[in-house]
Amino acid sequence: MASPALQPERAAELLARLEASVHQVIVGKRRSVRLAAAALVGGGHVLLQDLPGTGKTMLARALATTIGGEFRRIQCTPDLLPADITGASVFNQRDATFEFLPGPIFANVVLADEVNRATPRTQSALLEAMAEAQVTVEGVTHRLEQPFFVIATQNPAEFQGTYPLPESQLDRFLCAIEMGAPTSEEAAEVLARREHGDPIADLRPVLGAGDVLELQASALAVVVAPAIRTYLVGLLEAIRARPEVVLPASMRAGLYLQRAAQAWALFEGRDFVLPDDVKSLALPVLAHRLALRGRVRAEDLVAEVVAATPIPPLRRE
Repeated sequence: MASPALQPERAAELLARLEASVHQVIVGKRRSVRLAAAALVGGGHVLLQDLPGTGKTMLARALATTIGGEFRRIQCTPDLLPADITGASVFNQRDATFEFLPGPIFANVVLADEVNRATPRTQSALLEAMAEAQVTVEGVTHRLEQPFFVIATQNPAEFQGTYPLPESQLDRFLCAIEMGAPTSEEAAEVLARREHGDPIADLRPVLGAGDVLELQASALAVVVAPAIRTYLVGLLEAIRARPEVVLPASMRAGLYLQRAAQAWALFEGRDFVLPDDVKSLALPVLAHRLALRGRVRAEDLVAEVVAATPIPPLRRE
């Protein structure tokens, strides 16, 4: 049975509570926190990428604790096997039968820490789970609990012992977020909060799994006007037309951008998407999916396309 949609004001209240809880641990980084929450509410997954020590894992842990549900952490290493993620069938000598032992992917919130330290074969074990909320082991399909949310962190590709994520894997993340270095004031506040211990130890859930499902249903109820869809398609086509683009944004990217914009509207207590929602989210949703030739940065290309693509006039229905 589908979860009921909330009124926009109630959804905004729950999301404000979620953000306030995460910010008990995360200093500053308000856009990063909201993007991660929007990925959850939009029914997608999030990739946190940046240098070590910028708070990627801390944000993932704080968000997972805040929304409750069952949480599992996978520390990715080169010797991690696909079965270490999905689970495996084990022979039970007492009953002379094979018994399936679920892996850590069977949880509401899964943190794949330093995902690009795992081999491509192991990374691919996440594909079916992220795309279809299920895993198939030895020909048997197992459904995952809902909500199901993957938070993956990765270090820059040039770091020793890392494997680039394949394009099909990157395309499964609703958005990619760079934390960025803290300001001097934020760094001082981080030190102050950790003077007597880790504040995440005192963090408690402020939402439950049912609340998350209701927020996801509420995001799907947010209205996307035809002109907004036209604008969104225009962005994808403008990216595809650029000569530097080898791998353009897929149709899945467009769907994720629409879902992210629907979730973003809820934070403002709206039940409709504005063009500014799409513009604000285009870079984190689209840039990590693109493959370019030459020295052009995907972030710069997306920013240029957003600035150059006209917004169709919105008509009142």
